Amino acid sequence: MHSVYDWFRRHRFAVDLVSMAVLWFVAMPLGMARPGAGPGMAHLTATVVFGTALVVPLAWRRTRTLAAGAFVAAAAILQWALAVQPMPADIAVPIVLYALAAFAPRWASLGGLALAMLGAILLVTRFFANLTSSSLASMPYGAVLVLGIWVLVLFSWTAGDLTRTKRLREQALEDRAHRLEIEAQQERELATGDERARIAREMHDIVAHSLSVIITQADGALYAAAAHPEAAPAALATIAGTGRSSLQEMRRLLGVLRGGADASMRPLPGLSELDELLLGVRAAGLAVSSETTGSARRTLPAGAELTAYRVVQEGLTNVMKHAGPNVQAAVALHWGARGLDVSVRDNGRGASASLADTGGAHDAGTSLPALPASPRSPGGNGLRGMGERVKLYDGTLEAKPLAGGGFGIAAFIPYSEA
Repeated sequence: MHSVYDWFRRHRFAVDLVSMAVLWFVAMPLGMARPGAGPGMAHLTATVVFGTALVVPLAWRRTRTLAAGAFVAAAAILQWALAVQPMPADIAVPIVLYALAAFAPRWASLGGLALAMLGAILLVTRFFANLTSSSLASMPYGAVLVLGIWVLVLFSWTAGDLTRTKRLREQALEDRAHRLEIEAQQERELATGDERARIAREMHDIVAHSLSVIITQADGALYAAAAHPEAAPAALATIAGTGRSSLQEMRRLLGVLRGGADASMRPLPGLSELDELLLGVRAAGLAVSSETTGSARRTLPAGAELTAYRVVQEGLTNVMKHAGPNVQAAVALHWGARGLDVSVRDNGRGASASLADTGGAHDAGTSLPALPASPRSPGGNGLRGMGERVKLYDGTLEAKPLAGGGFGIAAFIPYSEA
């Protein structure tokens, strides 16, 4: 039945055309054979002409509702003006009134109702009530007839108005479902974009830091193989440890992405693992000091701790990659009244270093020569990723060369409202 109803709804004109043709073939014989119409060609002509004028516009009652209503109204008024007796084809009036109430604008619906109510009075007073009679016996019959026509008119209009209400409700539900579908698609696209950005940040933090340490140690071991062979085992141990740690973090991240039941929902470290990070950086040949002041007023969420950890990791990675030889770095954490301040500073080459600097100073921790590095750019992917991380928690990030030389990164992460 649903498919049949859908076919009828999609082929309105064809359905209305067939129903109009059936009504015409039924109304014409009944109009010609109605009692009291009188014989003759005039009667047949009036029946055919006015019956056709009233019934044929019904083929467009849903596709061209206003035009169909205007044609039927004009035919009915002309029929009344020429004193043509009512005929079965006049059933087109309540039918087109139903169509006006269901499919036409509200003003046309109310206008058609008022015109039909007035037409009932005019019809009865002209053909059924003898107003010139000295007796009032015919008036009650006329009044009952008017009321009967009004009931038919009101029934047709009310049924059409209910159909209109149902149609508008269905249309509103369809529009709402369409909007919800579009919004759901947009939310999926936004979620996909956010997830891609998050994965890109995590991959960058893991790969960039680990590879920086590995490359630094590998190149240093290569340079020191002849002059300092005793430093090679320490460098290789650092490379192996960094590789294993990175592989473990990568596996945990991939486990979360695959959605495994045993996968940790927090695959990356927080502030509790900061000391381990500093030990790894020191083992890679960078002299770094750390300081923590103040006490936390509230606990940071796991994501905010991860953000602070990544700020320190990215800052130290940039120092190793870009700061040049004889560099010292300082990491400071300050728990304030509003949140956590994180800063990473160094006394290296800042943002204006030259690629040609190939200093050969040695670090006391590993006795490996420092490597050439490229200048830092505040617009790199690492700093951009840090900015995105901090912004997620309503924080701020500032990265710029320091006045006395070197480069500084300062981030503020407020406490969560919860």
